[in-house]
Order: sequence, then C-alpha cells, then structure tokens
Amino acid sequence: MAREITRLFDFAYHQQKMYPHGKCFNHKVNGVWTGVSTEEYITKANAISRFLLQLGIKKEDKIVVITSTNRPEWSILDLAILQIGAINVPLYPTISEEDYQYIINHSEAEYCFVSDAVLFEKVNSIKGNTLLKEIYSFDIISETTNWDQLLELGADTTLQPTVEAIKDAIDPQETATIIYTSGTTGTPKGVMLSHFNLVSNTFDGKDMMDIPVGRNRVMSFLPVCHIFERFALYYYQYMGFEIYFAESIEKLGENIREVHPHFMPVVPRLIEKIYDKITATARELSLPKRIIFNWAVRVGKKYSPKKLKSPLYNFKLNLARKLVFVKWKEAMGGDILFMLSGSAALQPNLIRIFTAAGVPILEGYGMTETSPGITLNSMIGGNNRTGSVGKALNNVIIKFAKDGEILVKGPNVMQGYYKDEAKTKEAIIDGFLHTGDIGHMDDDGYLYITDRKKEMFKTSGGKYIAPTHIEGMFKQSGFIEQIMVVGEGQKMPAALILINFDFVNNWAQQHQLKIKETLKSLSTDNRVIARIQKELDHYNPSFGKWEQIKKFELTPIDWTIENGLLTPTLKIKRKQILKKFQKLVKKIYS
Repeated sequence: MAREITRLFDFAYHQQKMYPHGKCFNHKVNGVWTGVSTEEYITKANAISRFLLQLGIKKEDKIVVITSTNRPEWSILDLAILQIGAINVPLYPTISEEDYQYIINHSEAEYCFVSDAVLFEKVNSIKGNTLLKEIYSFDIISETTNWDQLLELGADTTLQPTVEAIKDAIDPQETATIIYTSGTTGTPKGVMLSHFNLVSNTFDGKDMMDIPVGRNRVMSFLPVCHIFERFALYYYQYMGFEIYFAESIEKLGENIREVHPHFMPVVPRLIEKIYDKITATARELSLPKRIIFNWAVRVGKKYSPKKLKSPLYNFKLNLARKLVFVKWKEAMGGDILFMLSGSAALQPNLIRIFTAAGVPILEGYGMTETSPGITLNSMIGGNNRTGSVGKALNNVIIKFAKDGEILVKGPNVMQGYYKDEAKTKEAIIDGFLHTGDIGHMDDDGYLYITDRKKEMFKTSGGKYIAPTHIEGMFKQSGFIEQIMVVGEGQKMPAALILINFDFVNNWAQQHQLKIKETLKSLSTDNRVIARIQKELDHYNPSFGKWEQIKKFELTPIDWTIENGLLTPTLKIKRKQILKKFQKLVKKIYS
C-alpha cells in the first residue's frame, strides 16, 4: 500500500480508501471538541482547489499560508494547494512585517491565506509593497473573503475533472513546499522540498517507530509551519490517528487532560517548562511530601536499561511511580505512550526522569533541509540511548567531515535553496548535505550532537568554545531559565543569563528576602546574583578551565518569541540577544 503513496496529497486519499473516520481533525468550536471527517476533509479541499483554479492558479504558483494556531483549515488548504501542483509557502505568525515582505516578494507569491484579523492587518500593511493580489481569511472579518465564502465559490463541481487531471499528472519529484527557515541568524532561506522528500521521510520515520495503524489520539500544538509538526501531520493521516489541535500553548495542559493523547511531538524548552512547573508545585508541598518527591526525582535521574536489571532499583522505581510519578503521567493525560523530541538538544536528566515516570521521551535529529528526519531513537528492541539522537533512518547515510561536521545523504535531502544556487552548492557537496552540526557516532551507530559549527567560537587565547553543550549543562539549574555563552575573541567565555522568575522569586520568599517582585529587581539584586554564582560554581567543574564561565550578567527582561529573542520553537536567537544586551556584554569585558 505504501507504493500507492508517492505525493503528499495521497495520504488523505489513502485514509479515505482504507480507514475513513469522523475524527480525522479535531478542534474546539464554541468550547466543544468538534471532529472533521476524512470525507469532509477531502470534499472541502476539492472545493478550495476548484476556487484556486478559478483564480487562475497554475502549477508551481506559490501561495503563502499563515495561521496563529493549528487548525483543520490549514491541512485542508494544504491538500487543496498541493493537488493542483501549486506550492505551499507556510510562514510563522510571529515574524516581522519586514520578513513577510521579504519572503512574499522572494517567493513571488500572489495570494495569501491568514487565520484571523490580526494577521490580516499585519500582512495587509505591507501588501502594497508586494505582488499580492488578495489576502483571504479563515475567520470571518469584514475586510476580505472568508473561508466559508471560499467554499461556496468553489462549490460548483464543473472544474473537478480538471482538478483530477492535474492531480494525476503531478510527479513526486515536483516541489511541494518552500519553507523559509526562521533561523537564529541572517536572512531567511527558502528550503525547497519535493513530494518525494517528505513522503520518503514519512515512511522511513514510520519504520523506526513501528506503531500499529489505529485510532490513537495525538495532540498537535507546535507551529504547523515548522517542518517537524508538518511531517507529523502527514504521518498521522497515514496512520489514521485522531488529530487534536490545541487551542493555544497556554491552554495546552488543559487540552491534554481533555484529550488524553497517546503521542505528541515536543521541543526541549516545552519539556523544561513542564518539569519546572512540576518542581514548582512540589515546593508548595509539606516537608514530608517534598522529601518523598525529591527522593523520587533522584531515583528517576538514575534511570537506565541497565539499572532495570537491578531488583533493588526496580523496587525503588516502582515505589517512586506509585508515590510520585503516577501524578506526572496523569498530568500528561494518563494515556501518553511516549513523546518525540526534536529541534534542539534535550537535557539527558530530563529524558531519564520522564522515562522513569512512565512517559518516555524519544530524542531525534533533523532539520528543515532534511524533511526533517535524519536520526531517531526507537522503542523497538530497546534501541533508545539517552544522550544520543538515535540511529540513522532507513535510506539515510551519515558521514563526518574532518572537523566533525555531520554530512547527510538520502532521499530526504532538499532540492536546494529557492533562487540561491550559490548557497545550495555550498550546502550540498557530492550529494551530501553539510548540516552545520558537529557530532560523532558510537560503535553501535548512535549519533551524538556536540554543537553547532557556526555557533562555536575562539577566545583570544585560541581556545575553541562549544556554547550549546555548556548552556545545556547550566540549564539543569532551577534558577536558570535561559543562558547564552558569549566571548568570541575575548580572553574568556562569559554568559548572559535569564533567571527563572518563579523559581527565584519563590527562593527569595523562602529566605525572607524583601525584593520587589519584578524580573528587573530580581536580576539586579546582589543576593540573587550571588546565588546564581553558586550555581555556576556547581556546574563549572564539569568543563575544562578555558570553558568555565567566570563572569555573567542577568538580563532585566524576558526572552520571548514576541520580542524577537527566541525562535518560534523556543531556541535562542544569538545575534538578536547580543544586539539587545550589548551594554551588558561590554560591562562583562570592560
């Protein structure tokens, strides 16, 4: 059956043929979870395809799609675009008007779909500086044609034979999407991915997970414009899963408890936030219960397959699960089988603790340019090694450059960067994609990522600093929300640190320190600064003397997506952070 699926839109028709059901997509309508059936999904997609043909959309035309939250209309529109040979250009809702203008012009898109009035106003503000002819909205807004009206405009089935003819003629090697990297540095690049790129990666990833087809429930909340979540949606459709779109990241916990998902993809910062919230709740417990909680966490940190062979450890683990960890699993809905983590490195301790709690986290590795999967840890036969990002997917070849850079070759590797042959030739040499990541592989084929090549820097003494590894270690501290290592060309590495406001504020109250409860006041208080120094003193011995953080500054404002200091997947934007806090960096080295 897999051979029948060669283009991305084939996944929907495969589901219609093999196991159609009434809850293909699920979202909240007036506070009630409402399902969209497989049949409705395809019927509406065909209506939108016919409307697009009425507009004069042709093969290889680009259509920009922007949505504030994941919702059924996105996938319906995606199917409608792809099956008439057009190209879906998804954008993040959080990027600037300037980036919208650049990408819309660079992609030469003439039509744009947005989810709501806020995004309409944002795009409309730069429409006059682009080739855009029209902006359409999913929601009903007075300024433009909305989704229901578009369905009515495409209701006439006269053009359906044309839709079918175009669909049948689409080659798997044709470009399906151009994804502009959000990036932590530089101008966005348009990654061209074909139907073949994404379909092959979906099946190669499926082979590593070995989950039976069925009505498992999955929670979708990562931005659908991100390749990780988008790949997941195609996989879910093939598997016949019930896809539930979270209302927002703020309501994610509530939605999880309502839906009881079996699986969901996550990013490291989300897991860190979940853990922080759990530990913050534990600090409010009575002393005896706090002692039990802390003991359970210590047991969890020691979790490993080898430890499970010890009767004593098994006894402790089972007791910890009954007394403490059972509540963790309940908070994740109670039915969660595992979570799949990507986008950035996850602290090994968190993988161990959550796995001990009965919520295994499988870490994988990929990038937009590889559709996205390169490696994955697996539940099959115990092929899961904490600290690694797993083994190479089927049909993916990994080798290493002399400097340790990871090179990847396979059917998942992109077609290239749109309208940028020079950068394409720089990235893909002899068929191998140069990932920009540094790593190594153990004797059993497990890949380990040590840093980003472009993020490594030299001190004035000629010593190389790998900031990601150092930052990951310090983020284990409950006091530290975010950290960025700086010091290129300087005599020593230093750090900009964002304190964990709730944790630090709670610590201040416990020690009866009278500090005004604002991030700015906490970050400038000498007692807080001294406490953060203790954290650095604790973790610094894990590094070579040239890597140790001798000086730091606490930032007085939060690092968020909205203020441009984090990417939509919660990774730090180094250039923007350096620019924002350049005075603090100068203070460190003055």
